[in-house]
Amino acid sequence: MRKALSATVMAGILWAAVCVQAVTPHEIFQASTLNHILQRGTLIVGMEVEYYPFEYADTKGEPMGFDVDLAKLIAQELGVKLEIKDMEWTGLIPALQSGKVDLVISGMTRTLERAKAITFTEPYFITGLCVLLSAKRAADVNCVEQLNASGRILAVKTGTTGDLVATKRFPNAAINRFKDETACVREVVEGRADAFFYDQISIAKHYGQNKSTTRAILKPFTYEPFAMALRKGDFDFLNWLNTFLDTIKGDGRYEELYKKHIGAVINP
Repeated sequence: MRKALSATVMAGILWAAVCVQAVTPHEIFQASTLNHILQRGTLIVGMEVEYYPFEYADTKGEPMGFDVDLAKLIAQELGVKLEIKDMEWTGLIPALQSGKVDLVISGMTRTLERAKAITFTEPYFITGLCVLLSAKRAADVNCVEQLNASGRILAVKTGTTGDLVATKRFPNAAINRFKDETACVREVVEGRADAFFYDQISIAKHYGQNKSTTRAILKPFTYEPFAMALRKGDFDFLNWLNTFLDTIKGDGRYEELYKKHIGAVINP
């Protein structure tokens, strides 16, 4: 019985080995997103086109910004056309998982929680959360820890890292969630919320536009690495994208993008 069982087990192992060997590297590549893009002749990128200076619309409604130019460079290097799908922030990851887009480039922070569902490239931009404060409601706030108190109201954009951080680190405050950035800013400007958490560049911009009604803490209190997102298990595409990032950082094209879109905002 033991010998017969061992023979059966060995046969199963050999069959599994044959099955594994039957999937060649070429066949894996054939099924990859990278190959599908090359065969289709079009790269489909998902982003929410309302996040200046990374992705926003010009006067004609055409998308522009740091992430848009980054996507254009990727398509150029792949030798394909670029199609940008503008969608709400909360729909980006589902669209990626369902295959509606090949890639998400939308100022998305690489987090451990998101990495359970999608794969991230190496970071292409590093920032951190800062705070826009209401001059009316939060005149006494000098550090972010003071916002974790009963009676404080935080405005956050649904699904962003500001939302996640507020939930974890500010449990004593009330959290009001909104689907877009401008609504959060309006809550602070009009004195309905004490604070809004968002990236450093955006907070600096909103403070500059609303100096009479807001204050700002512009020293980041979190680490926010922006990365491109792709579907799980697509290592050919991941390797290509990371190689692309290394290449443009080495040949000066990344620095050109940074100066064009970020430099003017940080050093107006």
